[in-house]
Amino acid sequence: MIKRIYRIYRIFEKGIYKALALRNVRKYGKKIYVNYYCRFNENTELGNNVHFNGLKVYGKGELVIKSNFHSAPECSIITDIHNYKGEGLPYDQTTIRKRVIIEENVWLGLKVIILPGVTIGEGAIIQAGSCVTTDIPPLAIAGGHPAKVFKYRDTDHYTNLKEKEIYF
Repeated sequence: MIKRIYRIYRIFEKGIYKALALRNVRKYGKKIYVNYYCRFNENTELGNNVHFNGLKVYGKGELVIKSNFHSAPECSIITDIHNYKGEGLPYDQTTIRKRVIIEENVWLGLKVIILPGVTIGEGAIIQAGSCVTTDIPPLAIAGGHPAKVFKYRDTDHYTNLKEKEIYF
């Protein structure tokens, strides 16, 4: 009985999280899963079959997350920076917006931080606790602070799964 009540509660809770997360999003596809509180800006575009577990977007720059994306809890994406070359110290009142693009089939581990202007290539995996400061190539497995590529996914295996359209 308690398990059943909890399942009903979680369905309701996820519906609330999804409604709150998508209220400001510019565009989104089908199969959006929001399991915990997430925050997006008004310049966010989401593809199909995307899974969020507590991702937050900081700033007002453009964010594009393509299809079949997964994030672990507590991930952050920053889409603008303070103008340190401006009229004041340590920075002025203006911000500089930079687009962040996350290609298809990307997986972010726990507490990943993505900085402004970064593109993460198709099929990439970012290790938990990493800070992504530069572009990550397709099929790369990267980690660290700053994130560096330390391995690549098996291209044949990846292509085979993609051709068969086997997605989680």
